[in-house]
Amino acid sequence: MNDQLLSRIADALDRLAPPPPPPADLEAHPAYVWRGHGLAPARVFDPLPIEILRGVDAQREALVANLARLAQGHAAQDVLLWGARGTGKSALVKSAVAAVQAQGGRLALVEAVTTQLDTLPELFALLGTTDRPFAVFLDDLGFDGVGDARALRSLLQGGAEARPNNTRLLVTSNRRHLVTRDIAEQASAINPRDSADDGLALADRFGLSLGFHVVDQDTYVEIVRAYAEAHGLSFDPIDAIGWATRRGSRSGRVAWQYVVDLAGRSGRNL
Repeated sequence: MNDQLLSRIADALDRLAPPPPPPADLEAHPAYVWRGHGLAPARVFDPLPIEILRGVDAQREALVANLARLAQGHAAQDVLLWGARGTGKSALVKSAVAAVQAQGGRLALVEAVTTQLDTLPELFALLGTTDRPFAVFLDDLGFDGVGDARALRSLLQGGAEARPNNTRLLVTSNRRHLVTRDIAEQASAINPRDSADDGLALADRFGLSLGFHVVDQDTYVEIVRAYAEAHGLSFDPIDAIGWATRRGSRSGRVAWQYVVDLAGRSGRNL
């Protein structure tokens, strides 16, 4: 077999299984994405200005203070943000990181896919090679069984491969305790209390737990107002309330969707 043919075969194999991309510069970017096979800079990191977020004042203050401590190299907590859908959990995470960065903090966000939690030790090992602080973001996390949650629990605290000191987890979930619970566990376990405690143990590993709840009508209108003013749009509160009524929900997400519709009707882009 001649050298030219071997070269063509090697090129074909490279196209089928390209080599992994070079590792991203851990000091160069405000946000990264981890998909289980390498760290890449986020193509776009443009979160909402944190002052626009309304109805989450206490949560915002607590999260920013915790991230500021992490950015300064001080002791900081892993954070669980739990509660109703569309109440601003994910938006607050990104805006809080950006707010700390705007204050001069070296903090970076790393968004990791929740379907490959078994790769988190590899990510932590990579992030531990630098002293830059990182907030690792797991969005919309939930487990159907206690067994699935134990690996993450050991990474948070007590395991041989716990996350490094310069790294903290920010997790959002619609479930306060992350693990699905039902009445069957009461009947099937030898000791029902042991079963319940095992399910709650993961949530207990987070030193800071922030709850998000469905907003009332006045708060919803205030959220719409903040979004609209930020984009130079005028709106009718009655129209905004009607939009939420038709959707059957009041939340920050519904408020933003209304503003998008309002901008479209006005011939504007956002």
